[in-house]
Amino acid sequence: MWEENFDTENHGVGRKRDYSPVSWSEYFEMMDDVVVGSAENKDVFRVYKSGVDGPLLVLLHGGGHSALSWAVFTAAMTSRVTCRVLAMDLRGHGATQVKHSDDLSTQTMSRDVANVVRATYGEIPPPIVLVGHSMGGAIAVHAASGTLLPSVVGLVVIDVVEGSAMDVLHSMQNFLRGRPKSFKSIDHAIEWSVKSGQIRNLESAKVSMVGQVRRCEGEDGDTAEQVSPVTEGVAEGHEEFYDLNYVTDKAESTSSEPSSVYSWRIDLSKAEKYWDGWFRGISNLFLSCNVPKLLLLAGIDRLDRDLTIGQMQGKFMMQVLPPCGHAVHEDTPDKVADALASFMIRHKFAEARSETKSSSYPFMR
Repeated sequence: MWEENFDTENHGVGRKRDYSPVSWSEYFEMMDDVVVGSAENKDVFRVYKSGVDGPLLVLLHGGGHSALSWAVFTAAMTSRVTCRVLAMDLRGHGATQVKHSDDLSTQTMSRDVANVVRATYGEIPPPIVLVGHSMGGAIAVHAASGTLLPSVVGLVVIDVVEGSAMDVLHSMQNFLRGRPKSFKSIDHAIEWSVKSGQIRNLESAKVSMVGQVRRCEGEDGDTAEQVSPVTEGVAEGHEEFYDLNYVTDKAESTSSEPSSVYSWRIDLSKAEKYWDGWFRGISNLFLSCNVPKLLLLAGIDRLDRDLTIGQMQGKFMMQVLPPCGHAVHEDTPDKVADALASFMIRHKFAEARSETKSSSYPFMR
């Protein structure tokens, strides 16, 4: 898939591709830790924000990912329409710290979303468009179908439908076991994600993989299986950009510590008891949500019977965005931003930025 000696950005032969990590600050305007609950029983959710006006896009990532998976998309989105963005690390993921991080039920995570929005924007938040990918898409459907967020005006689900999701659950453990257990640097994790096809966009992988892995040392580092996913020619020493919570302040470099390796932040295999609850019934729940809806898919084969009928009846908008993998918003962030911007403008949720109005959205002329 990828040629090691070809630099697609500089069109130069003989150069190794740069797999060094990139800071969240290149794409989001600010990072914050939102405290939910009392001082004695508090949960702290890591969020990233951009924009100060317009509707609020609440972005919910897929299982095993983090809010950083929305980084490149956020920059693309805020350049197209006037809007606000709140991307959060869900419970058990990223840099979020909660007391019961293993409770990944739809009810708990839906309540988390509402609590974070309320803590950030008060009891009367701006009009909300819920946007979720995979597991986050299921959580978005559950959150939109209840009364937790009364200001929801739109719902966008990316590459998750009940039929296909339920079909692949039986093979999910094999997929998880097939991944490397650890990486000897952030660079190697990024390189693996791109060359394995998990994330097909290098720019996105360079910022988002930091939210998927964490440094482990000492006994963890000694016993972990160190994996070099491809060649040894990748630049080392970029770990200093991130501590365990991947903040932007540079920490002391760990390149001289041979026992330092990076492992997955969350063991998704332990969440198996929640998988069925994430996806079962979401097609009809999605159709029953009484707000404008958009379904973005990586392939038309994803549609199940209920959604096929609903789409024929015009109950939601749908767009297929090939060629890309499951991480649609990372693989093709510009196309997803175009689709979502058009959806928001057509429903008068947001206004196109003047510099993009005439060229990108001809119906606005």
